[in-house]
Amino acid sequence: MLLRFTKMHGLGNDFVMLDLLTQRFKLRPRHIRHLADRHTGVGCDQVLVVEAPRDPDIDFRYRIYNADGSEVEHCGNGARCFARFVREKRLTTQKDIRVETLGGVLQLTVQDDDRVKVLMGVPQLEPAEVPFTADSRQTHYSVDVSGQTLSLGAVSMGNPHAVLRVDDVQHCDLETLGPALESHPGFPSRVNVGFMEVVSEREIRLRVFERGVGETLACGSGACAAVVHGIEAGWLARAVTVHLPGGMLEVAWAGEGEQVVMTGPTTQVYEGNIKL
Repeated sequence: MLLRFTKMHGLGNDFVMLDLLTQRFKLRPRHIRHLADRHTGVGCDQVLVVEAPRDPDIDFRYRIYNADGSEVEHCGNGARCFARFVREKRLTTQKDIRVETLGGVLQLTVQDDDRVKVLMGVPQLEPAEVPFTADSRQTHYSVDVSGQTLSLGAVSMGNPHAVLRVDDVQHCDLETLGPALESHPGFPSRVNVGFMEVVSEREIRLRVFERGVGETLACGSGACAAVVHGIEAGWLARAVTVHLPGGMLEVAWAGEGEQVVMTGPTTQVYEGNIKL
C-alpha cells in the first residue's frame, strides 16, 4: 500500500514521521529498515510513529524506531518534531501535548517562536536503572574498552547513555570508542555514547554515537544526559547551551529528583508517499 510520510529534522537528526491514526498499516522491522535506508528508501536516523494512546489522560502514543528496526525508549529531538507534526497535521490544536513512550510520559510545549520545549523526565542515576553493571552509584565509572581504561558517567534519560569528557570533541576517537562502548557488556541494553567537551560552566560541545544508528548530527536525550553528568561532576551550571554538529540546544536541570528541560528548533523537509 501507499503510506504517507513527512520528513523532518531536529538540528540535522532526521526522522520519517508516520501518522498511524488516520492511516492503517502494520509496521514491521523490515519496513523500518527500508524507510530508513538512505539509498533505497526515504533515509533517516529514526522512524517516529503517532498512535492512539493507551491511557485516556494522554494525548498520543509516541513510538521511536532506530534505523536498524529496533524500538527504543526515547528521542528528544524526535519529541520536538512529534509536537510540531501532530499540530501541523491537525491531529491536535493544543500547544501543550502529553505523549506516552516506552521511557515514560513526556510533556511537550510548542512555543510562540515555534521552538519546542520538552520536559524530558527525571534522570535516573542508579546503575540498575540505566541499566549499567556496577556495585554502587558513582559519578565516574572506570570501564575497560579497546585496550584502555575510560572514565565515564552513566545516565538514563528513559534510554541509556554513557558520557565521556574529552579535551577536543572534534578529535576524539568516536569512530572506535562509540561502537565499542555501545555493545560493551556493562550495558546490557546497549548504550548511546556522548563525547563532551566543556567550554565553560554554561557551554559544552557534544558528539553522540547512537545505538542502532551511529553518529548523528544531534541527540536531544544525549544532550540532556551530558548536562546531567556535567552538573553531577561539578563542571557545569544548572542551565547550559549544548553545541552539536547540527546546531544548538538549551538544557536545564535543577538537580536530583527534578525533570530535565530541553528547548530547541524543528524543521519540516518534505512530504511524500512510499509503497510498502
